[in-house]
Amino acid sequence: MTVKLVYFAWLRERFGMAEEQVELPESVKSVSDLFDWFETRGEEFANVMEHRDILQVAIDQSHVQDRDALLEGVSEIAIFPPMTGG
Repeated sequence: MTVKLVYFAWLRERFGMAEEQVELPESVKSVSDLFDWFETRGEEFANVMEHRDILQVAIDQSHVQDRDALLEGVSEIAIFPPMTGG
């Protein structure tokens, strides 16, 4: 499955890109699986995944908190740090 991954704030800086199109492995079925796969993509991704518990995710522009949320049929996944406001 091909998806667009979008990175915000310090994730964009760490990964050196704002977005990318990727072919997800068949083993990536959920947000949790996606984060597990990120750990295998290189040092930058593995370092960011050390903070996976605080990362926020939006699937097709809808915020999800459930790490077991399924990715089947998804076209875009955004990953970002917690937001603060004022």
